[in-house]
Amino acid sequence: MRRNQQAAAAEDEAQIDLTPMLDVVFIMLIFFIVTATFIKEAGIQVERPDTFTADSQDDAAILIAISANDEIWVDREERDPRALRGVIERLHAENPKGSIVIQADEGSTHETLVIVMEAAKAAGVTNVAIASDNE
Repeated sequence: MRRNQQAAAAEDEAQIDLTPMLDVVFIMLIFFIVTATFIKEAGIQVERPDTFTADSQDDAAILIAISANDEIWVDREERDPRALRGVIERLHAENPKGSIVIQADEGSTHETLVIVMEAAKAAGVTNVAIASDNE
């Protein structure tokens, strides 16, 4: 009987308590989530036109991409031009101080660019920029 008690005591001593390690892992996870930078993407890759003069836009809150096929992408989803105003209003309400940056592909038409700019104006956004590549 005494031998059973000694074996049980030895077995209890041999177990490793994982609670402190799990605490450290969760703290590290929270740290990385909080410090991660979130990059906004429109949803598609766009070949922007080249420019010789351009100003940088730091407070871009809404990214809108226009593909070579004149598809309009916002928040990684293709959007109907008729519903674009509502989408812009919703996103602008989340960050009223931010601006809109339009990434128009070189192969897109000016008509689609004007539609996007008019939707932004109708949504009450006055700070609109068009993205380009500097040479």
